[in-house]
Amino acid sequence: MEHTRLERQVQFILEVDRLKEIFRQTVCTQSRRAENDAEHSWHICLAVIVLAEHANEPGMDVLRVLKMLLIHDLVEIDAGDTFAYDTAGMAGQHDREAKAADRIFGLLPADQTAEFRALWDEFEEKVTLEARFANAIDRFQPCLLNTSTEGSAWKRHQVTADRVIARNSAIAKGSAAIWEETLRRINKAVEEKHLAPAPPSPGP
Repeated sequence: MEHTRLERQVQFILEVDRLKEIFRQTVCTQSRRAENDAEHSWHICLAVIVLAEHANEPGMDVLRVLKMLLIHDLVEIDAGDTFAYDTAGMAGQHDREAKAADRIFGLLPADQTAEFRALWDEFEEKVTLEARFANAIDRFQPCLLNTSTEGSAWKRHQVTADRVIARNSAIAKGSAAIWEETLRRINKAVEEKHLAPAPPSPGP
């Protein structure tokens, strides 16, 4: 028998409860335990509500940003969390996550499947004002946690300042003001020896 619309929606809601079991490399500021993906999603959505005024352009659809950020990590239920500085792991990341998006969003009724997949694709493409701001906040939050926990994940994975700056400079495309604050925090982390400086350039 075909599932009713409500049954499919409830099935999806139960399935995405698994996001609470996906742990990230960043740690919580108090307990220093690993943050999980659901906590990350909550934190960045709250950050959007607080920081929306700092978007580069006026007229941003905040609700659309929140929708993107609530669903963009659901794919990690299947694909796992790929650490931002894991070059090898990132090589096939999009393909793994796109396959996961097909399965997980496909649990929903067809109209919601299409809506969620379109939002996920928009976030990935980073073209619209909303997608650029969503990506900015998604990158700002881990930096904020790292600079507030003595560079916990950066130290553990021997990440250097040049890599952090290269990874996060895209924040400026969504918010120049938030990028300026991020860069200030990164430079302070280097000064306080919580983040290793860029290695010296090789000689001629």
